Amino acid sequence: MTEHKKTRRYTDPPGMPEDERMTPAEFKVVREFLGLTGDWLAEHLGVSPRTVRHWEQGKYAIPDGVRLEIEDLERRTGEFVTRIVEALMDLPDPGVVTYRDDAEYHAAHPESEFPASWHRAVVARVAQEVPALSIAYASDVREPVA
Repeated sequence: MTEHKKTRRYTDPPGMPEDERMTPAEFKVVREFLGLTGDWLAEHLGVSPRTVRHWEQGKYAIPDGVRLEIEDLERRTGEFVTRIVEALMDLPDPGVVTYRDDAEYHAAHPESEFPASWHRAVVARVAQEVPALSIAYASDVREPVA
């Protein structure tokens, strides 16, 4: 049985200047850069997928609380990328695995709240930093025989 998040209301602080508001383009670019679907982000934010689409289309202003949530996702993702890059940089044959779909990813990482698309985006960022990085799907990697 799936757990339904309560719909959240995001409000701006009093006197929020328009020039500090996240633009629809920034919102969509960051969502896509993080490898997140609109549906996943809606679930994470506790809003409807339609609300996320409306933010991206500029029909609704993006509340400051949402901008702060997006910045937190960016920060956490960046820290994760940095940890992986640091772990791989000095290896002679660096390699990572990624996942075809959410079921495969969550079977391997049940603690992760993120979707497999996020993990693939992370791996793409790691590949930019780690020369000659080998990338494979987890299901294609055979465990070494002892």
